[in-house]
Amino acid sequence: MPRVKRGVMHNKRRQNILKKAKGYKWGRKSKLKMAKTAVKRAGQFAYNSRRTKKRIARRLWITKLNAAVRELGLTYSQLIDKMNKNKVELDRKVLADLAENNNKVFTAVVNEIK
Repeated sequence: MPRVKRGVMHNKRRQNILKKAKGYKWGRKSKLKMAKTAVKRAGQFAYNSRRTKKRIARRLWITKLNAAVRELGLTYSQLIDKMNKNKVELDRKVLADLAENNNKVFTAVVNEIK
């Protein structure tokens, strides 16, 4: 049976891990054992942060909407309730963007809902 040389794949795996660890401090950027744990941990943080980012964005939209709607004499919960009853299907992201950048249109939407 012929001999199998595995050096190419070993080097490729090592290079991929070290490439991901580029820019890390101390030995984590150059020592394979330390780089593996650092890259794995960074991946876990990235995974969690992608979900946290969505939660934070939604909280920001709700805060913006509440501030904008209070100027028009409603609260956020009243706005959402009236939107559901009138079957208006604008989401919080769009409404928050309207409230921030296009106040006239937002006011017209809220007055229509009232």
